Amino acid sequence: MAQAGSGIKAGGISSEAVRAKTGKAWPEWFKILDAAKAPRLTHQEIVAFLHEKHGVGPWWQQMITVGYEQSRGMRQVHQTGRGFEVSVSRTLAVPVATLYAAWANEAERGKWLRRSKMRVRSAVPKKSIRIAWSGGKSDVDVRFYSKGRAKSQVTVQQSQLAGKGDVERMRMLWSKALDRLKKRLSRAGAAAPPTPDRSSGHRRQNSPSK
Repeated sequence: MAQAGSGIKAGGISSEAVRAKTGKAWPEWFKILDAAKAPRLTHQEIVAFLHEKHGVGPWWQQMITVGYEQSRGMRQVHQTGRGFEVSVSRTLAVPVATLYAAWANEAERGKWLRRSKMRVRSAVPKKSIRIAWSGGKSDVDVRFYSKGRAKSQVTVQQSQLAGKGDVERMRMLWSKALDRLKKRLSRAGAAAPPTPDRSSGHRRQNSPSK
């Protein structure tokens, strides 16, 4: 049986995802914040309330606050405390190490991401890359997730955008770039020679016991 509020989305995040990470679904958080008179609070005051009263971690403090503000008409869709943001993701049939390498290697990255005004600020192998975009005017946070031995996901979130026009422009840019990356890695995988199966066909058989 589906739980109440399971189909709700706020801030682009499903109620199931919020419950899985915070223990409460969107309807529960909305009720808590309404009771705390959150519409009268600033963004930072709501964030502080979630931290101090409910022990919510830094990332989810922001996500819950933005989702609530959007649901109550306090903020436009895609608007956060740091301007507007957009998120694009793709799932690829390659190991996460292969996906990460396509981003981390500058020469390889240039084959599918046609951008010169960017600088890698920090990187955690097979986990994340942070990028300064357009001379630091905008931030790009890239996250990598393993979905198995030969499957992975990349999520690109760009923040500090000026408005809705920038949101749609960057959504198109990242969608096309990730499609090029997916096509490139798919071709590379198809061209790679198959890995020998060492688990069969090479084991010496013992003579049957007499």
